[in-house]
Amino acid sequence: MYCPHCGSSVPSGSLYCSECGAKIYSDQAETKYTGPQSYDAAPQSQYVAPQPQYTQRQYEQPSPNPNPSPAGAAGPLQTDRDIAMYIILSIVTCGIYGYWFIYKLAQDTNLVCANDGEETPGLLVYILLSIVTCGIYSYYWTYKLANRLQNNAPRYGITIAEGGSDVLLWLVLGYFTCGITVFIGMHILIKNMNSICAAYNQTLAMR
Repeated sequence: MYCPHCGSSVPSGSLYCSECGAKIYSDQAETKYTGPQSYDAAPQSQYVAPQPQYTQRQYEQPSPNPNPSPAGAAGPLQTDRDIAMYIILSIVTCGIYGYWFIYKLAQDTNLVCANDGEETPGLLVYILLSIVTCGIYSYYWTYKLANRLQNNAPRYGITIAEGGSDVLLWLVLGYFTCGITVFIGMHILIKNMNSICAAYNQTLAMR
């Protein structure tokens, strides 16, 4: 018989091959030699790193704030505007403060009355159109702003009695009173602006 490992002739009944020393089993003794045997290495275990388990909650996007602050809100709005201070600062600054006052009125009004379908023009438009119309536009601008404040007051739970017509009347009467009644109209506008800004600040505090 032959060694199944190296093919050498070995005596019958031999337990080991005299040439290669391989152990010979009875069921292999008559097996025809087919060349050196090759053995596949034992399969290596493949380590699979555990995958992190994510719950549905971890994938959920945070829901938007149901009561977001209006765009541009940097904090509580001014509520202490005063007609006397308006007059004094306008005189001291040779009228420059008056333009700053208009700028702030437009800015705060657009913030407080946001999403009402209207837009109060800013200072640049106010100046240009007032020049083109010889000052008439300034009265129209004030009229529209006063009406807007009155119309938006109920959304904050307050009532503003004086509208654009009331303010405009005092402004027009200024032509016959050497401008004295103009300050009455401005006082009404300032008072109403302070009221709605105070109500607006309360809504911010509750958020």
